[in-house]
Amino acid sequence: MVTFFAALLFLIFGYIFYSKFVERVFVVDDNTPTPAYTKRDNLDFVPMSWWKGNLIQLLNIAGLGPIYGAVAGALYGPVAFIWIVVGCIFAGAVHDYFSGMMSMRHGGEQFPALVGRYLGKHVKVFINGLSLVLMLLVAAAFTAGPAQLIAQITPISFMMALGLIFFYFILATILPINRIIGRIYPLLGGILLFMAVAVAVALVFSGKPMPNLTFENLHPGGLPIWPLLMVTISCGAISGFHCTQSPIIACTMKKETDGRKIFYGAMVIEGVIALIWAAAGMAFFNGTEGLGAALAAGGPSGVVNEISTSLLGTMGGLLAIFGVIILPITTGDTALRSSRMILTDILSKFTNMEGKVKILLVTIPLAIPTFYMATIDYTFLWRYVGWTNQVVATVMLWTATVYLLKNFRFHWICGVPASFMTGVVSMYIFYAPEGLNMDYQTSAIIGACVTLVVLLWYAAQIIKYRSLKEVNSEIGAI
Repeated sequence: MVTFFAALLFLIFGYIFYSKFVERVFVVDDNTPTPAYTKRDNLDFVPMSWWKGNLIQLLNIAGLGPIYGAVAGALYGPVAFIWIVVGCIFAGAVHDYFSGMMSMRHGGEQFPALVGRYLGKHVKVFINGLSLVLMLLVAAAFTAGPAQLIAQITPISFMMALGLIFFYFILATILPINRIIGRIYPLLGGILLFMAVAVAVALVFSGKPMPNLTFENLHPGGLPIWPLLMVTISCGAISGFHCTQSPIIACTMKKETDGRKIFYGAMVIEGVIALIWAAAGMAFFNGTEGLGAALAAGGPSGVVNEISTSLLGTMGGLLAIFGVIILPITTGDTALRSSRMILTDILSKFTNMEGKVKILLVTIPLAIPTFYMATIDYTFLWRYVGWTNQVVATVMLWTATVYLLKNFRFHWICGVPASFMTGVVSMYIFYAPEGLNMDYQTSAIIGACVTLVVLLWYAAQIIKYRSLKEVNSEIGAI
C-alpha cells in the first residue's frame, strides 16, 4: 500500500515541479499567436480551451494502452511501479510536451516534418514510413478487439461491427476536429478517469494487500525486465504513438502556457491510470502468479472485466465493457486522422489539390489497408506495435534534443531519456520474437554497440553546438 501511494505522490509532484522546469527550458511566450489563430481553417486548426485539449489528448494517447499494458507489465512485480513513475515524469511526459510544443512552434507540423527539420531528410523518409505503419497498426489493432466484443454481446456480426466502426473512423477523420472529437471526447475522457479512480478507491477498501517495493523480477515466465518491461508498459511511461497525436491538439491551442497542462498533464494522468491498473492486477490476483494464470485464461480484457465486476459490481462490469469497446475506438480514429494529416503533408509537394476532395482521397487509401489488417489476429498485430512504437518515441526524443542544442538550451532533459530508450530499442529489436529473435547475451552486446554509436553521435553534436555558441558569443562581443 505504501509503495502505491508513494508512486502516486511522485507522479503528482513530478507534474507540479518538473513540468514547470521543462516549460522554463522550452521558454513559452503567450504573446506569440498560435497556429490555431494564424492558420485557422475550421478543420484541423480550431482554437479550443485547454481542458478540452487535455481530455482529448488523454483519449488520443490512452485508449486501452495504460490498462492492458499496465496489467501485462504488472507480471514483473512492483518494479513496474518504478518504470511507470520514472518513465512518465522524465521520459514520456517530456516526450509528449516537446512533440506538441515543437509542432505548435512550427505551425502545426506533423512529427515526420519535425524529424526532417532537426535530424535530416534521410531520417525523415524512414520516419514517414514507420509512423504511417505504426498508426495503421494501432488503428487496426484497436478496432479488431471492440468489433469482436460487439459480435459476442450483440446480434451484429464481426464484419458488420468492423464496417460500422470504420464508417465512424472516416467521419472522425474528415470532419472538423470540433464537430465530433471536440464534443464527445471530453465526456469519454471523464469516464476513463472515473473508471480508474473508482477501481483505485474500491481496491484500497477491499482489504486486498498491495505489493510493497522490490527490485526482484517476479515474472512467472522468467522473462527479463530489461528491455521487455519498457516495451510492455509504453502507454503510462513513454509511447511513440503520442508524438503522432500531439500535433492534432497543437493545432488547437489558444496560448503557449496551455501546453504544460495539455501535454505534460495528460501524460501524468495516463501514468496514474497505468499505476492503478498495475496495482490492481497484482493485488486482486494475489501476486504475479495468480495474475499470470488469469491472463492466460481470459486475456487482458478478461482480467479487466473480472477486476471491475468484482470490485464495482454490475456498474463496474458495464464500465469495463464500455471501456473495452469505446476507448480503443477513440484511439483508432485519431490514429487514422494523424495518418491523413501526415500523408497530406507528404502529397502536398506533388499535388495542388485542395479542400474536402483531397481529404477524402487521402483518407480512403489509408482506411482500406487498416480495414484489412483489422481482420488479422489482434495479438499478432500488437506484437509489432510494441517495438515500432518505442523506436518512434526514441527518434522524437532525439529530435527534441537537437532542437534544444540548436537553441543553446538545457538539452539533457531530452538527451538522457533518449539515450536510455536507444538502449531499450537497440536490444529489443535483436532479442524479441517479432524482431531478430537472438539469444539474450548476443542481443545485449549488439544493442550496447548500437547505443554506443548513437552516444558518440550525441557527443559530436554537443561539441558542434558548443563551438557554435562560442563563435556566436565572440561575434556578439565584437
